[in-house]
Amino acid sequence: MATAGPIVDDLRAESDELDELVADLPAERWAEATPAPGWTIAHQIAHLLWTDRVALTAITDEAEFTSVLGAAATDPSGFVDQGAEDIVAAATPAELLADWRSTRTKLHDELLAVADGRKLPWFGPPMSAASMATARLMETWAHGFDVADALGVKRPATARLRSIAHIGVRTRDFAFAINGFDAPADPFRVELRGPDGSTWTWGPEDAAQRVTGSAEDFCALVTQRRSRAVLDVMAEGEDAQRWLTIAQAFAGPPGPGR
Repeated sequence: MATAGPIVDDLRAESDELDELVADLPAERWAEATPAPGWTIAHQIAHLLWTDRVALTAITDEAEFTSVLGAAATDPSGFVDQGAEDIVAAATPAELLADWRSTRTKLHDELLAVADGRKLPWFGPPMSAASMATARLMETWAHGFDVADALGVKRPATARLRSIAHIGVRTRDFAFAINGFDAPADPFRVELRGPDGSTWTWGPEDAAQRVTGSAEDFCALVTQRRSRAVLDVMAEGEDAQRWLTIAQAFAGPPGPGR
């Protein structure tokens, strides 16, 4: 079973990279719109702060996290959005950034201290510390993608994408289910070109259903940050073609895409 250490290291690096994008922004630029409708740069960071707080609660106070689940059940999508909205309304950009730095540091340290074999509660199935760190890495990268878009910045692709791509592959059946489809019976072959030119693979070599292309673009697809039409991601087979229209690596109802 994977240990959390290497993934937490990647999560720290991804968070620090995003931090560098916003650290020196004048306060007024935090109010600039991002590609997510209704969300400013401040909302993007506030969402990461809110989710890091909740993840920290899942580790340190499972009873309190049960209360969070109860509140979320009343309005699954709106509950999360309101969390970010409340933080933006209550904090200046400087306060928001300081809180995110402090909270994420606590979360990363707690993830490293989770006992082997312990499953952490979450909005979906319980997960290991390594899986939770990977989910936080995926979200940090995705929301950082929006911030970079708002600022007109192109971030360099890194090997950290491999863990995000892995979530995208692992959530195939989830994506089919939440869109009302039966999951394909057969495994897919996924072959992605990493930033260093190496090939990352999942599934049997002889699978009839295949997905190939850029690892960075695949990650943008499964986090719904770019339309498939502009991405270097290709599919062979009817089921694989359908998957690329509904792929979703994040929890919650089907996203509208971009």
